[in-house]
Amino acid sequence: MAMTRSPFATILIFLIVSVGGGLLIGLVSIPDGWFAALQKPSFQPPNWLFGPVWTVLYVLIGIAGARVFMKAPQSTAFKVWLAQMVLNFMWSPSFFSLHSLGLALGVILLLLIAIFTFIKLAWPIDRPSALLFLPYAAWVAFATALNASLIALN
Repeated sequence: MAMTRSPFATILIFLIVSVGGGLLIGLVSIPDGWFAALQKPSFQPPNWLFGPVWTVLYVLIGIAGARVFMKAPQSTAFKVWLAQMVLNFMWSPSFFSLHSLGLALGVILLLLIAIFTFIKLAWPIDRPSALLFLPYAAWVAFATALNASLIALN
């Protein structure tokens, strides 16, 4: 028996998963003395900026995922949305908990590919969802450059 939900309830569930999951991952992989000791590139933003940026991005990610799920729950686009969430949630522990710049770079490169793949696959299903991922793509591309720069400097 299929369960039907209101669009509001579906979006709310996706927001809880994306924002709540991001918050939880952030709390269990807080930057420590190891990170503070790393040589940073000149374009490293201040630490206080990451929380607000990721909160906004997780809201956009959640809304995009809910919209695609409501229109095409069995689609490859939705499966890619799920995959990018797994990769997103893997990056912080890889970087901040395992202190593995190389592993984190591999994860974030796969994440970037998944984000662009989602945009391409979501476009014909729900253009607003694809567009909601553009700021996310830009930020993760920037974060990829940061991650690669940290490897080069350290």
